[in-house]
Amino acid sequence: MTIPLACQEQLLPGTDLIQKYALATALGYDAIELRGRGDLGLARRLPELRRARAAGVVMPTVCVEMDHFIGDFDAERSRDAVRNLRSQLSVIAELGGVGAMTPAAWGMFSRRLPPFEPPRSPAGDRQVLLDALGELGEHARAEGVTLFLEPLNRYEDHMVNRLDDAVTLCAAVGLPSVRVAADTFHMNIEEDDVHRALRAAAPYLGHVQVSDSNRYQPGAGHLDWPALVRTLLEIDYRGWLALECRLRGDPVRALHQAAAVLRHAQPRQAAA
Repeated sequence: MTIPLACQEQLLPGTDLIQKYALATALGYDAIELRGRGDLGLARRLPELRRARAAGVVMPTVCVEMDHFIGDFDAERSRDAVRNLRSQLSVIAELGGVGAMTPAAWGMFSRRLPPFEPPRSPAGDRQVLLDALGELGEHARAEGVTLFLEPLNRYEDHMVNRLDDAVTLCAAVGLPSVRVAADTFHMNIEEDDVHRALRAAAPYLGHVQVSDSNRYQPGAGHLDWPALVRTLLEIDYRGWLALECRLRGDPVRALHQAAAVLRHAQPRQAAA
C-alpha cells in the first residue's frame, strides 16, 4: 500500500488547473488540493472545475482560505463561514472528491500574546464549534463527503491545537462525516510525540497535510519523513498526503524534491 500525494493548487505554476495537473503528475503527485475562498468563491469556479474534471484532473479535497472561520467570535462571521463550507462540501462532492477541511479559526486570538483571556469562555468556544460541526457534518453526510477539522498551533488559534482536541470534538458530534485533518507543521509544534498522537487519533484521522518543520517543503527541515509515513501505514491510514507549505528555491525543483522525499519514505511495491 502507498499513500497518494496531492499538491495545493497555488503552489503549482500554470495558467489553469489542466496545466497545473500535467506538471503535478510529471513531478510525482496524484492530485490537486483546491483552495476555497470566501464569498462562495469555489462555487463561482464551477465552470472551470467541471472542465478540469472532464479533462481528468483529480481534485479530492479543498482547504478553506478565508479571513473568518466557524469559531469566530462574531456570530454573523461564524455563520458565513458555515455557509461557505456547506457550499465547498457540495462542490467537492460534485467533483467526486473526498471532503473539505477547516480549522476552528486562524489568526483570531492567541493566549501567547496579550490580551491573554479571550472574550468567550472555553465552554462557549466548544458550543460554537459543536453547533457548526454538527450542521456541517449533517450536510457532508447528505452529500457523501467529509468535513475535516484541522488543529493549528497555539500561535495561530487558541481553541483546537492538538489532534486529541479535534478528536474530542469529533467524538462529541458523533457523525462519521466529521473527521480530523493532521498537519505535520502544527504537530511538530504541539504534539509531545507525533507518532503517538497519530496512533491515538487513528479512528478519526481522515486527511494529512504535509510541510516540514520550518513550513517549507518536505526535505527542507528536520522532520523524519520515513518514520512519519511508516506510522501512517501502520495505522492503516487511507487518505491523502497533501502538500501545504512554502517553497524554498526554484518552485518546480522544490515541488519535485517534496514529492521525491514523500515517495522515498514509502515502501516500494513488490513486482507482480
